[in-house]
Amino acid sequence: MKKIFILTGLILFFGAATFAAPIDITFDDGVYHITLKGKSFMKKVKFFSSEALITNREAHLKARAKLTVNAGFFDPQNGKTISYIVADRLTVEDPLFNENLTSDPILRKNLDKILNRTEFRVVECDANRTLHYEIVPHKSPVDFGCVVRTSAQAGPLVYPQLKLEEEFFIVKNKDGEIVRESASVLHKTARTIIGIKGNDELHILIFTDEHPMDLYDVQAYVKNLGLDRAMAFDGGSSTSMNYLDKYEVISTKGDGGGRSLKSFLVVN
Repeated sequence: MKKIFILTGLILFFGAATFAAPIDITFDDGVYHITLKGKSFMKKVKFFSSEALITNREAHLKARAKLTVNAGFFDPQNGKTISYIVADRLTVEDPLFNENLTSDPILRKNLDKILNRTEFRVVECDANRTLHYEIVPHKSPVDFGCVVRTSAQAGPLVYPQLKLEEEFFIVKNKDGEIVRESASVLHKTARTIIGIKGNDELHILIFTDEHPMDLYDVQAYVKNLGLDRAMAFDGGSSTSMNYLDKYEVISTKGDGGGRSLKSFLVVN
């Protein structure tokens, strides 16, 4: 495995030198594995959305972030969200305001499944404002005394179990045959995956065009890593990552500038 970079950034504060927690990035066989260990990162992980679709690179520069990856689903026809996004404890993107989602008869029939797709959360609790990560269905309540600080919905849940039918990513007929598939969940493509391990480890996996996977492949991969839970963000041509001004991942499809997107995970 090739170790790409470990950030150890020196912080000076009132004359005392302390080391920031590292962002650990490895690259092996077409897969970037980004690990953020420790509670210090929990306050730095944020989601934001853009009114107009922009590339991951543009979002990275706008946020002045160390790390930026693509997040929720969106409608390329009208630029509106298909995923809930929470920023600074407020819902900033709501798929119910996407008329293409609510007017389509098939989607409207399955709207409850779509609206309850899996999301990643940073949750803040009690007077001490302690933080923790969650990967849960969107409609899952938070514990008493807690609030969702920031979150992005996408899906499906990948590990410990895939929820393809429950989250309306596949549809089967009465004979059990698959008649509808969304987000290429059964096909090998680039992927952005987020997972958690233990109390304070966040893992982001970028499966590039060099190593495309279907979600069954991804499930086996994250199980081998020992993650507790994992879910998918938008993938395929949306798969994007920028780290400082050193590393960039975009799909090889298109003009090479990267797909314009709606929402992003950033680490400052």
